[in-house]
Amino acid sequence: MNPHSLHIAQQSPAAALATLGSSAQGLTASEAARRLIEFGVNQVTAPPRDPLWLLLLREFSHFFALILWLAAGLAFVAAYFDPGQGMFELGLAVLGVIVVNGAFSFWQSYRAEQALAALRDLLPQLVEVRRDGATLTVPAAALVPGDLVLLGEGAKVPADCRLVEASGVRVDMATLTGESRPRAREAAPDAEADPLAARNLLLAGTLLVAGECSALVFATGMHTEFGRIAHLTQTAGEVESPLQREIRRVSRIVALLALGLGVAFFVIGHFIGLPFWANFMFAIGIIVANVPEGLLPTVTLSLALATQRMAKRHALVRHLPAVETLGSATVILTDKTGTLTQNRMAVREVFVAAAHHLAAKRWPRVDDRHLRAVARVCHNLKFPAGEALGDPMEIALWTFAGEMPDTGERVGEIPFDTERRRMSVLTRHADGTGDLWCKGAPESVLPLCTGWMLGDALQPLDEAARQMFERAQNDMADRGLRVLACAWKPLASGATGAEQGLHLCGLVGLEDPPRPDVHEAVARCHGAGLRVIMVTGDHPHTALAIARELDLIRTPQPVVLTGDAVRAMSPASLQLALAAPEILFARVSAEQKMLIVQACQARGEIVAVTGDGVNDAPALKCADIGIAMGLSGTDVAREAADIVLLDDHFATIVNAIEEGRAVFDNIRKFLTYILSSNIPEIVPYLAFVLLRIPLPLTVIQILAVDLGTDMLPALALGAEPPHAGVMRRPPRPRGERLLSWPLLARAYLFLGPLEALGAMAAFFFVLHAAGWQYGDVLAPRDPLYLQATTACLMAIVLAQMVNVFVCRHPQLPLWHFSLLENRLLLAGLALELGLLLLIIYTPLGNVLFGTAPLAAVVWGYALPFAALLGGLEEARKACMSHWCK
Repeated sequence: MNPHSLHIAQQSPAAALATLGSSAQGLTASEAARRLIEFGVNQVTAPPRDPLWLLLLREFSHFFALILWLAAGLAFVAAYFDPGQGMFELGLAVLGVIVVNGAFSFWQSYRAEQALAALRDLLPQLVEVRRDGATLTVPAAALVPGDLVLLGEGAKVPADCRLVEASGVRVDMATLTGESRPRAREAAPDAEADPLAARNLLLAGTLLVAGECSALVFATGMHTEFGRIAHLTQTAGEVESPLQREIRRVSRIVALLALGLGVAFFVIGHFIGLPFWANFMFAIGIIVANVPEGLLPTVTLSLALATQRMAKRHALVRHLPAVETLGSATVILTDKTGTLTQNRMAVREVFVAAAHHLAAKRWPRVDDRHLRAVARVCHNLKFPAGEALGDPMEIALWTFAGEMPDTGERVGEIPFDTERRRMSVLTRHADGTGDLWCKGAPESVLPLCTGWMLGDALQPLDEAARQMFERAQNDMADRGLRVLACAWKPLASGATGAEQGLHLCGLVGLEDPPRPDVHEAVARCHGAGLRVIMVTGDHPHTALAIARELDLIRTPQPVVLTGDAVRAMSPASLQLALAAPEILFARVSAEQKMLIVQACQARGEIVAVTGDGVNDAPALKCADIGIAMGLSGTDVAREAADIVLLDDHFATIVNAIEEGRAVFDNIRKFLTYILSSNIPEIVPYLAFVLLRIPLPLTVIQILAVDLGTDMLPALALGAEPPHAGVMRRPPRPRGERLLSWPLLARAYLFLGPLEALGAMAAFFFVLHAAGWQYGDVLAPRDPLYLQATTACLMAIVLAQMVNVFVCRHPQLPLWHFSLLENRLLLAGLALELGLLLLIIYTPLGNVLFGTAPLAAVVWGYALPFAALLGGLEEARKACMSHWCK
């Protein structure tokens, strides 16, 4: 809180001007220029950003990249001391992997930031200010404390101001408090300690929906309430996503395993008498075979494809892991105003002629014409281009009333104020008679009424009638509607418009209607095992009514906590309160919303937070996944978020959850796929050392599999669309690992050995067909040796082509999925086969990869082993499905 705001609010307008060295004529131009130097420009300071070169460098210096740098360095060292063994080409290939992966990750993040920058448009660019007694138009950034600004309906408040003169001012505080109902503001002193509630303060980033005023600027830039909340956002730490943690863990496990095996087999090779450089090449081969070089590029590309799909569905993903993180969410903390609702008032229900009626239904209009006349006449709306502009509540009433017969000329107004809590308008006809139309809070209007309208008949407002209207008011209020009373009385020619002896026309219940697709989206969240908790700045009754309407609350006695209650609770108490089956939060401030996020996280939840206001930004930053509204959201909220909804539809969040769950599943699919090929890449090296046979697979051929033929099918697995049941299961446990024991067992102990069997069988088939005998030594460029290693490579690729189909789901059979469901898979297989043929049957491929053309009979020999892998894996799935029933 800015302590100066409390002092200014308690002073009279004249004293406030004197305190800031200003006057009714405003500052002088020279004094404004001096203060601009002293206080700085009126802008919220953006958080410091790392330079682009540093961001790019980070993409090449994470742990997995360092392991690849080490492998490339070892390859270049080997090439220097023992040239001609393909080590130089290996080093170049690994460098290519590092560069492509790092550049792509950097470019994707840069593009998202650039797209987000285009959304920045919150504070006004120009504002009217009085200086040297004249009214000038200056940039909002040039405002200084002591300036006197002039604001009218529809204006965005450019700085924290204290009202000096005000006429019918009402301000929408939704961007700061989440409160959907505009608040009246006046120039009189106010002892309120909270600047958000002080009736004579206008705060930066809020919106004038009615009235006009002159206001004294007392805080600018980061000293405003807006800037204070922005600072909370900027100081909140970055949260590592579950996917980032898992990829880091998988990378370290696999990389350390590769290094450990490389060192271990280097030692083994030394003890069995291998020459140093042959042993060194063998160790590098073990490392390269165990490091899935395609893992990070494939993860990055898979996430990038998901972000592109989300962009087509109106969601901008700022950080690649955000999609998957949202898929792992267990709780969504959602704002009400503008997120679940349309941030637009509408008449939902009326109580007229002693009966409740829904506004969407038609009823005999003869019963409510006086009520509709009040709604149509009693307002301060403007119509600059034929469209109503002003207070959303008055717009809602005016729209509900529709066209009315002539009610006469407006000749006077008794304006609304916070004490009276009502407004009246006087109209006159040509014959001198007239009418007084009054609307306001029922407790303010009912005491002024002596009768009530039943159609055209006036009934006495006796005690029974008063109780009837009070019951109707309470019933509507308990359902979260904002209730207004409408009254009227005719005026004789020359009669004054005193607010006495009124005829009560009826009650109007207004609401901020839910978005039309939210109910279905909430139902999908329930089906997916997600808790959706409303956290709003609105009134508890209003919040509870909306929550019940959307089925967020389905029990008769939910827990409803206000921000004051949250402030008084210890972290442990709040954490225990969140264990309630159904809970919602109302009248919540920025700090309290962040406390709720942290309490959920302390319970082990993965928290997604939606919001659009400045008040939402700290919670968006603190949460596991922050989702901001792109259309109605503030700049600060969008900066803090991981995902920006370009259409502000809550349903888009559910689509993103579905995509995120599919991303995690898909990463597991291609992790199984690429790890499966590690075994047939390791086994040839083990056989080379232990059996003293020619090396069945060279290091460059391993890279041909990992970075060439396997890459596109693996990417296709990463692009698998969500299957039908993905939103009918609960969120995965927070501690569930990406690299699980069942996945490792399936890849390393089942699929991998089957591929190794086919690869070694093809290698020996070529050797024995040419008369090779055990113990014969083959030169590296011997045509027979080249054909044998090529056969081993070809058998691995064929097995992987079958493996990609069985990896589409760990339990469901391959025929459960249509090929046309993932066209990228067919393209990947076609390119994989094309690359294999280029490697085997072109001179360039033969030179680069040390291969030789194969006869058709070798293909025929390898194909049954690939088919065997598919058949046994489908049999395993069938057995597992049977046992699990």
